[in-house]
Amino acid sequence: SFYYGTFPAGFLWGVGSSAYQTEGAWDKDGKGPSIWDAFTHRKGKVFRNETGDSACDGYYRVKDDIQLLKELKVNHYLLSISWPRIMPTGIKAEQLNEKGIQFYNDTINSLLENNITPIVSLYHWDLPQVLQEKYGGWQNISMINYFNDYANLCFEKFGDRVKHWITFSNPWAVAENGYETGEHAPGLKLGGCGAYKAAHHIIKTHAKVWHSYNNTWRREQQGMVGISLTSGWGEPVDPHSQTDRDAAERYIQFHLGWFANPIYRGDYPEVMKNYVGRKSAQQGLGTSRLPTFSVQEKTYIKGTSDFLGIGHFTTRYVLQKNFPFLQVSGYHTDRDLAELVDPNWPAPGPKWLYSVPWGFRRLLNFIKTQYGNPLIYVTENGVSEAAQCTELCDEGRIQYLKGYINEILKALNDGVNVKGYTAWSLLDKFEWNKGFSEKFGLYHIDFKNKNKPRYPKASADYYKKIISANGFPNPREVENWYRKAMDSCSSTHHLLAADSLITHMEMVTEIVLPTVFTLCILICIVLLIFYLRNHT
Repeated sequence: SFYYGTFPAGFLWGVGSSAYQTEGAWDKDGKGPSIWDAFTHRKGKVFRNETGDSACDGYYRVKDDIQLLKELKVNHYLLSISWPRIMPTGIKAEQLNEKGIQFYNDTINSLLENNITPIVSLYHWDLPQVLQEKYGGWQNISMINYFNDYANLCFEKFGDRVKHWITFSNPWAVAENGYETGEHAPGLKLGGCGAYKAAHHIIKTHAKVWHSYNNTWRREQQGMVGISLTSGWGEPVDPHSQTDRDAAERYIQFHLGWFANPIYRGDYPEVMKNYVGRKSAQQGLGTSRLPTFSVQEKTYIKGTSDFLGIGHFTTRYVLQKNFPFLQVSGYHTDRDLAELVDPNWPAPGPKWLYSVPWGFRRLLNFIKTQYGNPLIYVTENGVSEAAQCTELCDEGRIQYLKGYINEILKALNDGVNVKGYTAWSLLDKFEWNKGFSEKFGLYHIDFKNKNKPRYPKASADYYKKIISANGFPNPREVENWYRKAMDSCSSTHHLLAADSLITHMEMVTEIVLPTVFTLCILICIVLLIFYLRNHT
């Protein structure tokens, strides 16, 4: 049932985005190529072969987008720094890009001038392409030192003003989609070891960066360093079945626990070690495909997070499913489970993202129990539309945000230590291998217009009301928000339609007039030739 009430005083409200998805300017002002530049420039890797070359033109629209943040009245903005924009080859000793450093300095300063706290992720998937080509990216242990150099540069240049740092955003997707399924950059399909090896190096890198901050920068800068882990919730199909309950537990441990367990408890989850170890032995391998941490590494990694960032989008029902012995096992078959959905769950957008708010409260309580009730910031939560037509009256997103934010309120009452919420995302943007076909934004962008104007959706107005009220005061007021939000999107629709007509007319003017003019000249020339011939 819906719970009416407000969040504690000082609860932080924000929105987020990432560099590659929004900035564009992929090769401008000294920026080096990233693995996503290389990946999207290969045909067949992304829906409709779309790229983030210009994305939302965020590189040129910082002031405009900060104006949107002011409209929403958010406390914070979660952004990521593009590693190759400030360090083109990824190697500090080789080259620094002062224009890239200046861009982030200006962005951070503009946010603070408008009383918006920057929460900065050091890595949202855009590894410098040079490091991929030279070393194999996250398959190579040398990434630990290269990333640590990059992180220290960021602490040096921006740490006097940035007090919330995220080392990695959703490393699960980096490892699994980048090095096993190949759906994401760098697009490698490395069988049963690739994802585990990448994750192992990422966890060790995270720990090194945390220690660097702790030893060198913390006393002076007084900031915090955490990691942002994205995970669904797994609910047993039959809660009375021990095998289904165990399968649901494995779903979470192989997803969230893969990264959280080493950081909070010093090692990979026992169930993960057991299952991958057993499957590896069945394959005749001498050692497990899941790497191991030494005793010293376990001690070094444990406790390296001042807060836990949590990204969460949806839930699955989970049941036991034995995969027969396979010569080539991988992450998905190692888990021995199957995922199901309830066809009655709402799916406002793509079919992977069902709206199941109650799963969020359960996930937050799981974190509280498993990891000693850490300080949590929700770093990503939102839903996309897959509609081809512009959907400014996004009722599905309003219901999604209302439901999921309400479950956080319930979790707070359960004693979960959540301090902030970040809606994902500020803008419609480039959605990785899905291109621009999925739209997560509170603001619509008309990508057909060369100026890429931003238009608020109904959900922007609704979220603004939640922020102003710091929660859900009473049924009457909350219902009134919905009506006003739907009214506001109708007038925005008229504005968008008018702007689209003007854009269309400008395109016609730009294309048709020069064409007509050229044809007129050609006809005049032909007539002149005929005239001259007749007179000679």
